[in-house]
Formats: sequence, structure tokens, C-alpha cells
Amino acid sequence: MNSSRVVNVSRRRFLFTGVAGALVLATAHWLRPAAALDAAATAPPSLSRATVDILHALIPAFLDGALPTEANERQAAIDDTVAAMAIAIDGLPPITRDELSTLFTLLAFPPIQYVIAGMNGPWRSASLAEADAFLTRLQKSRWSLKRTAYDALHQLTMAAWYANARAWPPIGYPGPPTLR
Repeated sequence: MNSSRVVNVSRRRFLFTGVAGALVLATAHWLRPAAALDAAATAPPSLSRATVDILHALIPAFLDGALPTEANERQAAIDDTVAAMAIAIDGLPPITRDELSTLFTLLAFPPIQYVIAGMNGPWRSASLAEADAFLTRLQKSRWSLKRTAYDALHQLTMAAWYANARAWPPIGYPGPPTLR
């Protein structure tokens, strides 16, 4: 017996949602700096200040309990993770970098930031609870695009963190083997 839930969506609602989504994506594309578009064609772009602020807010939520507790070590670990994520993003195919750039542009745009993330202020002032709540909503969303955004951010964060030697001692990993 199939227990899938059928959602009755009117044609008007479906069209409205499609047009609204297209407008959001067009706005994000329009707001992205032209320099980033030119750079994407020739060389991998570096992270914008807004992207760094977003990552500084989200990384502690992703790595809650794994980061060092001492403030200076914690900040250094977050900075290392952001730098490793920048390297990873720069190594991705251009289309993937462009999609991530669009995601970060959307998250940095205040009206979209409020609607999607539920954040009223800048990312750099986001609390751990606000970032965690945003990530939970993203992860559990009924929209596959939001879940895909969560997965991308999660995978990038985890890869960047666990590639860092700072993360190895607490999990008992001695590091990569050395050849003699």
C-alpha cells in the first residue's frame, strides 16, 4: 500500500511559486559583482567578505562540539576551515563554483536572508542558535534545492575541518601514514 501524501496545488499557486523563484534567482545573479562573473571565466574566484561572514556563522553550528573550547584556538580553527573551504571551492568545476556563488549571494542579500535564514541582522552577529536553526530548516526542508544547499555546505565544511591536522587528536586519528 502506497502511503505517499498527495498535495493539491492550484495552477495559480504553482505559477506564482515558479515566477517568484525565477525572480529571486535573477536578482541574485544581478546582484553578484561583475568582477566575480569575469573571474569565473578565467580563474577561480576567491571568497567575498559576505561569504566569509556566512561561513564564520555556519561553521560553529556544523562543528558544534568538535571545535576547540579556548577562544583563540577556536577562532584559529574556524579561520583554518574557511581557508580550506576557499581552496576546495576554487578547485571545483566552474558551474559548481557559480552555483555556490549564487547561494552565498542569496544568503547575503538581506530580504532573502530574512526569508530563507530567518536572520534580521548581519551574519557576523548571528548566534550559534540562529545558525543552527537555519541549518536545521535547510536540512529538513521539503524543497530539494534547500536540502541540496545544506548537503553542499555540510560536505564542504566537514571535508575542510577533517583535512586539518587540528581536528585529528580529538578523534584519535594519528594522521596519514608516512613512507620510509
